[in-house]
Amino acid sequence: MVNNSVKIYDTTLRDGSQGEGISFTVAAKLRVAEKLDQFGVDYIEGGWPGSNPRDVSFFEEAKNLELSHAKLVAFGSTRRANLLAEEDPQLKLLVDAETPVVTIFGKSWLLHVTEIIRTTAEENLKMIEDSVRFLKEQGREVIYDAEHFFDGYKDNPEYALETLKAAQRGGAINLTLCDTNGGQLVQEVSDIVSTVREKFQGTPIGVHCHNDSGLGVAVSLAGIDAGALLVQGTINGIGERNGNANLTSIIPNLALKMDKTMSCGKNLENLRALSLFVDEMTNLSSNSKAPFVGLSAFAHKGGVHADAAAKVKHSYEHIQPELVGNKTRVLVSDMSGRSSIMMKAKEIGFELDARSPELKDFLGELKELEFKGYEYEAADASLKLLLNRFMKGKKNAIELVGYRVMVSDQVDSGGLRSEASVHVKIGENHHHTVAEARGPVDALNEALTKAIVPVFPEVEAVRLTDFKVRILENKQGTDAIIRVLIESTDGDSVWGTVGASDNIIAATWEALLDSLEYKIQISRNGD
Repeated sequence: MVNNSVKIYDTTLRDGSQGEGISFTVAAKLRVAEKLDQFGVDYIEGGWPGSNPRDVSFFEEAKNLELSHAKLVAFGSTRRANLLAEEDPQLKLLVDAETPVVTIFGKSWLLHVTEIIRTTAEENLKMIEDSVRFLKEQGREVIYDAEHFFDGYKDNPEYALETLKAAQRGGAINLTLCDTNGGQLVQEVSDIVSTVREKFQGTPIGVHCHNDSGLGVAVSLAGIDAGALLVQGTINGIGERNGNANLTSIIPNLALKMDKTMSCGKNLENLRALSLFVDEMTNLSSNSKAPFVGLSAFAHKGGVHADAAAKVKHSYEHIQPELVGNKTRVLVSDMSGRSSIMMKAKEIGFELDARSPELKDFLGELKELEFKGYEYEAADASLKLLLNRFMKGKKNAIELVGYRVMVSDQVDSGGLRSEASVHVKIGENHHHTVAEARGPVDALNEALTKAIVPVFPEVEAVRLTDFKVRILENKQGTDAIIRVLIESTDGDSVWGTVGASDNIIAATWEALLDSLEYKIQISRNGD
């Protein structure tokens, strides 16, 4: 009978933290552990006790965690050569971590045995067996990570299998085969896992893969398909070099494509939220192109695609986005057709009549604006304002009369300073204000806000959360068109606006003005 149940082993906090630019605080590690437990992960590898003060502190603090499902794991290596297991200081630290599960790695590849740790093949087997048995005798469940197993197997299959037998004799509850260098192909992993599974039917097999060949997810799935019952990986695929196998791709593939059951399967709709949370804890920007959980994973830009998806969603979507906590998005660009505009307008709460003669004219206007450098894929607020002006004849509440920005460097009195003056017309009244700040964008924003607040006090709550500048057509040099994308929030909602010009201040002004205009419209009109 085929076993369809798979254990998920997360090593985000240990192997993931070894990635370039990744650094968890102790508090962040504790919060991530709690989130992983809530999601339904089976094993959470917290770190290597004794390897650094942060992991020491984490395991001490983690004793107070109240995990509802997951088992916390301490990670380490086998005993040293020619040393009794009970005398090995590193194994003692693993015991002192007081986790219910310990994972230790050992050498499977003779090259590493003789040239890296410089011992004999026989002593290496003793190191594996002794270490597993010692930890088991201390009341721990032991998972054995067979480091470089696939490379070792291809070099000397008999010896690689002997290392697994040593771990099995010691009492390991799982034998995890590691593609440590990330160099294996799908068929190789499938064949080797099948062979090992046949020879070790009494002990479950696991796989731990890296992404150095761009196949981390593929080889992990191949290992499961070949009979492995545990898969290791990290959230968002973070990890050393090119990263570990990505659990945010592995988990939905197992659940939705391979009919595997997992403890986290019932929480699959929280997958995108978990992905975003880990990005936040690592202070990394989310990968919009990430399969399943990325912002662009179910985004449609071409008119033909959008039209088909509007009629039958799964015609251009391999799963229902909501299953993993994502959603369908329609991107409006110069590639858009009538169907794209209709879908996008509906998405942002703007009902359009498909028979409206203005719709064709609006589409032409949109394409002309994109040709000039505007882009509305991340600027829904600007798009909605454009729709209101073009389709409903709704005028902006704020009319520009003029503005000026000056930047000076006063070495003797504080360095760089910027001053902005803004003159706008609201109704029949003119408002002229001045503001000073270090940067020109901040000064312009302050002056504009000051001018508007007396009439529209709600704009005082608006804060800029992101400011992106892109130079289009670099060959134009300093005459190139500049696109500015601004993200704003009022504490409850977040919206994006865009401006484009060959002058960066002019492009910034357009995006700033749209941001405040949008806040006014949603506050006063609800649309």
